[in-house]
Amino acid sequence: MRAWLCAAGVNGLLAVALAAAAQHALGAATAAALLAGKAAEYQMYHALALLGVALLAERRAGWLVHAAGAAFAGGIVLFCGSLYLMAFGGAPATVVTPAGGGLLMLGWLLLGLAGLAGRRQDC
Repeated sequence: MRAWLCAAGVNGLLAVALAAAAQHALGAATAAALLAGKAAEYQMYHALALLGVALLAERRAGWLVHAAGAAFAGGIVLFCGSLYLMAFGGAPATVVTPAGGGLLMLGWLLLGLAGLAGRRQDC
């Protein structure tokens, strides 16, 4: 639970800090600032998802919840990280971005499956 709670806090902080940096350093109207803002938006959504994973993990949730947390964390790094690299460093889009998006979607699927599993020992 503590690891997921820490991941939620760190990602929430980074989402706000990087969005602010993009606005100030890149200018609000540039494509790079818009890209960084989109990355921050997705990072914040998934920081909140990690908070939910932390709360569920505290209740001794099983492997599906932990797998969802891992997918969210990996998706944040790959999806949001690649968008930040494109915005701040001008790096070209690669297959990393859609792979990260796929991990974010997988996290939600796993979380949904954990809910369908019903009993805590099953999920």
